[in-house]
Amino acid sequence: MARAPARRTRSVLVPPREHCWIESDAYDRSAFADLVAESPSLAALVETGRVLVPHFRELLEDVFCLLFKLNPAWRTADQVAPSAALGGALLAGLRDHPLVEHVRTETQLDEAQAGLGTVLIGEELLRLLKREDILARGDLLDLWDLDRQEDELRRRAEELSAIEEAGDASERERDETARAAEVAAAMLRQKAHRVGARLAEMPARAKSALPAATAGLQRQLAESRNHAQRWGAGVGAGGRVSAGRRIELGKRLATNPKLKRLGALVGRMRQLALALRSRTTERPSDEVFAIELAGTIERLLPPELLAVRHPVLRRDFARRLVEGRLLSYHLRGVDERGRGPMIVCLDGSSSMAGDKEVWGKAVALTLLEIARRQRRLFRFVCFASKEAPLYRLDLNPREHHAVQVDRTLDLAEYFPGGGTDFEAPIDAALATLAEARYRRGDVILITDGECRVSPEWLAHFRREKARLEFSLFSILIDVGGTSDAETLRELSDRLTSVSQLTDDAVRELFLRL
Repeated sequence: MARAPARRTRSVLVPPREHCWIESDAYDRSAFADLVAESPSLAALVETGRVLVPHFRELLEDVFCLLFKLNPAWRTADQVAPSAALGGALLAGLRDHPLVEHVRTETQLDEAQAGLGTVLIGEELLRLLKREDILARGDLLDLWDLDRQEDELRRRAEELSAIEEAGDASERERDETARAAEVAAAMLRQKAHRVGARLAEMPARAKSALPAATAGLQRQLAESRNHAQRWGAGVGAGGRVSAGRRIELGKRLATNPKLKRLGALVGRMRQLALALRSRTTERPSDEVFAIELAGTIERLLPPELLAVRHPVLRRDFARRLVEGRLLSYHLRGVDERGRGPMIVCLDGSSSMAGDKEVWGKAVALTLLEIARRQRRLFRFVCFASKEAPLYRLDLNPREHHAVQVDRTLDLAEYFPGGGTDFEAPIDAALATLAEARYRRGDVILITDGECRVSPEWLAHFRREKARLEFSLFSILIDVGGTSDAETLRELSDRLTSVSQLTDDAVRELFLRL
């Protein structure tokens, strides 16, 4: 019986499927994927960049790993696909760069800080790519063609492997498939060589694009962390915040000088307000109402205090303290503060631009902290002219009364401009009070006062004010320009001004709310 001829096997060198230059484990990849899912800024950066450059997401992942990992390990050129060569050329400028080591003191093992650094570096890189400062458009198209040829070679190699494994194809068919794979490999090598030569010819400023984007990043990240902590403390935010949301907060604070200034002002004003409210002389008086059993020692009856010094009764005192059975005074006081909603109407007209806007929003955010501590609904209404729609935000929903930091940033950044109309926002406040579960709410009008109201509307307002039993406080923003308090005096139960917020007149606002 004749023996079948031996089958020749052919193979081609297939490019690796790896497109990252820094080695990563499952945790690193999962952390980056979670940041992309949770951070709209990072997700938008990935989507925009991948249109310009193949494997832009992997380039950002490399930047993240470089900032995040304790000891980044680099892959060699033969371990990474040729289509990721641009990432390798750019990252080479960061390898062992002293700037990176300084930045890593802020980002190592901190997902949020490493993610924020990735966003800031990536946005600068994307800007340079769009301006063609790194590579011309034709060279970027060559990268896309190189990526396409890699896919073509892998497909040809898979076909050849399938034919070799099946063993039922003719010699001619195997030869044709092998030749097609070899041609694809040769074309890929030629294209990769040409792209590599073009990347080697990149100007020095292009090769230093990532180091340049890293300059000043350590200071930016440190300031962003400090501003975020100050901002969160200023608005009473608490609880665990995801790394993706911290990136968004950090990015907005890092790129918006107004938010930095506002955060510092809110912190100072919050301390002033809480210090005033904590003074014992400003608290409502209490009276002894009854005797009760309690587990605290603040209001013990004198006989119970005598037991503390008795060598035998002391142990019985300790037992009853644990069981909550000590005789104590029960106090009753009258709390004159309303517990209905707190509604802040903030003037967003053009005359409020500049210092007035910052002061007005600082007062609003300080009142938000007071509302949070009192577990009251806080509604923010920004208004301008009659034609402009009202901008409404509920910043501490009734379910948990926790401040949502990202929404406070929306408040801080929103500024419509235009004319001034008091009637629409106050009507909206009246509608909210009419629907509220609790009566005796408070409306706070923050404005520079440059507006008039009609007599008919003023009469209607006074009737509704008597019916709903609420108070209207007005805060005149009398810094950075002209102001007018005439209309505010007609509307308000109490009127104070920003220039008085460091004086005893601040009690009229912060102590009575």
